[in-house]
Amino acid sequence: MKNIDLPETISVFPLAGALLLPRAKLPLHLFEPRYLQMLEDAMKTKHRLIGMVQPREVPGSAEKRLHSIGCAGRLTGFSETEDGRYMITLSGISRFRVLQEITGFTPYRRCTVDWGPFARDLGDTEEDKGFDRAPFLATLGRYFQAMELSTDWGSLKEADAELLINSLSMLCPFEPEDKQALLEAPSLETRRETLVTLFEFSLRGGTGSEVMQ
Repeated sequence: MKNIDLPETISVFPLAGALLLPRAKLPLHLFEPRYLQMLEDAMKTKHRLIGMVQPREVPGSAEKRLHSIGCAGRLTGFSETEDGRYMITLSGISRFRVLQEITGFTPYRRCTVDWGPFARDLGDTEEDKGFDRAPFLATLGRYFQAMELSTDWGSLKEADAELLINSLSMLCPFEPEDKQALLEAPSLETRRETLVTLFEFSLRGGTGSEVMQ
């Protein structure tokens, strides 16, 4: 995927709390007619990309604008249910910056985007040289216990740093703004530090959104 020809315009799926990161996989359930159309149109393209973007509230308005940074994933799997819905899998390719939203033409949202600031996303697995697995997993264990979550600890102990940090960023029940902060982290190390901060703040009874203010 390093040589993928990234398009200037992509369809976007604004879904609060859904986070996609490069080299990670995000399962999605599509059932609204506009997003079924988006899926059909994406399948017709050579790149098969869909952009995941967090919507953001506009104070005093029902309008939902888009955050300026999202992540595009390539359709790598889908299955149809008996009632016409789809389960799809997006494989994260690269983050992007939204330049302009395109109005009209389609029932779903489309944007012109800039991939330039995130060229590193197309490279090899990112390293986190400061990662110390034992204390990280200890903090994670306390967080999971407090949140009454369960996991396969064996696989967590074996996963490489990028897979572990990015998977937890995507799966943990953080607020949408916290997910956005994890997405925008400039490095894997920064994302891991943000993740630990969110764990620790939650353990102290706070909310992640307060951390990011």
